Amino acid sequence: MSSRSTLRTTGVAVRAMLVLTLLLGVGYTLLVTGIGQLLLPWQANGSALPGDRGSALIGQSFTDGDGNALPQYFQSRPSAAGDGYDGASSGGSNLGPENPDLVAAIEERRSAIAAREGVDPSRVPADAVTASGSGLDPHISVEYALLQAPRVAAARGLTTEAVRTLVESRIQGRDLGFLGEERINVAELNLALDERERE
Repeated sequence: MSSRSTLRTTGVAVRAMLVLTLLLGVGYTLLVTGIGQLLLPWQANGSALPGDRGSALIGQSFTDGDGNALPQYFQSRPSAAGDGYDGASSGGSNLGPENPDLVAAIEERRSAIAAREGVDPSRVPADAVTASGSGLDPHISVEYALLQAPRVAAARGLTTEAVRTLVESRIQGRDLGFLGEERINVAELNLALDERERE
């Protein structure tokens, strides 16, 4: 192959690379980002909660420095992601349902939650004692939220009925009307409680 032919082929390849880089690397990225900002700005910007309090899509702990549940807040489900809700360590525990360590952890959590909420351990729902597959789930079941309502009401000096009404107003339905279960976003519910006290 002649040097002129090699130079010509190299020139075509370099021009094609530059055009495709601009078109697909820059143009496509700007197009998709623009569509996201136009149609779904809240989701595209990380679903940020008011007051720079994290994302509505990532669970949070509502505990003190020693890891004890703050009584005035609804508690999230356990997290197996790093030290808890660590997005860089997202993942489940990878323990099977008959693993002795998992069984022991579930029983320990069930006893602790039953004591904290003043109920029989049989009333503690499954999501209160098990982590989600990602370890970042921001939601709890309606059942678990209602179980916590009397404690939160007492800690905030509110009636249980007022807190239950607030919980029921924050219920998110099933996706597409039939996928999954009804659920409550814990961080959003706790923010609503804080806002109510400021009023």
